[in-house]
Amino acid sequence: MTIRAALFDFSGTLFRLEHPELESNGDLMRALTAPVGIADGMDPELADGWHRRDLDPDVHRWVHVKVLEDALVPDAEALYDQLLHPESWKPYPDTRATLEHLKDVPVAVVSNIGWDIRSVFELHGLTHLVDEFVLSYEEGVIKPDPKIFTTACERLGVDPRNAVMVGDSEEADGGAESIGCSFRLVNPVPTSDRPTALLDVARTIPV
Repeated sequence: MTIRAALFDFSGTLFRLEHPELESNGDLMRALTAPVGIADGMDPELADGWHRRDLDPDVHRWVHVKVLEDALVPDAEALYDQLLHPESWKPYPDTRATLEHLKDVPVAVVSNIGWDIRSVFELHGLTHLVDEFVLSYEEGVIKPDPKIFTTACERLGVDPRNAVMVGDSEEADGGAESIGCSFRLVNPVPTSDRPTALLDVARTIPV
């Protein structure tokens, strides 16, 4: 079957948050970037906010600052602001090559996120390689809800059965399979540890 559109996750797939104050704390890094499952053990109010963080920028700020404060990070507010700077997000070595490899099919970035990531793509000169940004806080729905994948496919003008979703979470990104998309999984390791995996996956996509 020929694939006529590609959907990509953002964090852990195309880019990774790599900030010196977080790199030494693996648990904290995972808490800030994992798409699902981290609310276990949180107090009920914080857990509720955590589940809604990618639907509301204000909630996103509140819960992330609270997690940073609980981890005894100095000046949590300032660090949170830094984490939203495009410079804090590093593309995987093969991100550009992957998007260029798929230049003949429409591409959407589908992300559970509480802020506008378009500036990250602009900084790295990649915006022209993405046709649509389908962001949870703008759409009012988060992965793995089928609605967000349906929205992406509709905007790209393709039948979901002719689309592939590439992401780092089988639970969140794999939700695309519920509407008929195929799915490819990548590992959200540091960018230096994953030089070609994304491009290797792209080369398996029949376009």
